[in-house]
Amino acid sequence: MSEAFTLQDPLALGDLTTYLGRAGRVEDGSVRLIAGGGVLAVYVAVLYPSGLLDESPTVLGLRTFALTEGERFDVVVPVGSLLARLERLAAEPRDATAPVTVTLPMQVHSVSWAAISPPRGGWDALPAVSTATLDAVARAGIDEVATAIPTGTGEQIVHRVRSEVWGRPVESAAHIPAGAAFAALSLGFLGAEPDDRAHVFETGPWTRITTPRGHVLVKRKSWSLSR
Repeated sequence: MSEAFTLQDPLALGDLTTYLGRAGRVEDGSVRLIAGGGVLAVYVAVLYPSGLLDESPTVLGLRTFALTEGERFDVVVPVGSLLARLERLAAEPRDATAPVTVTLPMQVHSVSWAAISPPRGGWDALPAVSTATLDAVARAGIDEVATAIPTGTGEQIVHRVRSEVWGRPVESAAHIPAGAAFAALSLGFLGAEPDDRAHVFETGPWTRITTPRGHVLVKRKSWSLSR
């Protein structure tokens, strides 16, 4: 297995650094890196269930980056450790077109959300949704969570409030939970133009929201026969 990956240039390095910096402010945990076929897929978790009885959807962010070498690996590493390495590399003087090699931090093995993999094919297109709608839903949810959770609130109550707010469907697109809008806004995937559209795809329990800036993947909780 490769112990490093090589991005095309410092611009890609800066793009990845910005993405992981945003992800770290939402969920300061881990990042899943999958390299193969000259592409690095970078998955981050925004929301995920805390236990078997938690009905919250799993909401992931995804960005892809071109690689110059043929590395192949599937690892989960701490966001903070990888981000620190990227920031050190960004501070080094280098040619603006030169590839940048990034060494991988030590892996972690106890990340529940990283055990599930979104499908690569079989996606069916659904009606697109306005990025302005997603932006409004995300900002309204952020305000609602901030109002409902005073300083010093216990972790269990905090999680319950967030689960209720971000598990709620978007009014004009019931197949999309508000948490997907929160992920798209927090990770910088929404455009500035009011008429921008996010493309929506679905397969099985998965929904994908795609903009030119990245992807949000949502896995809904499976229904059981006892429901």
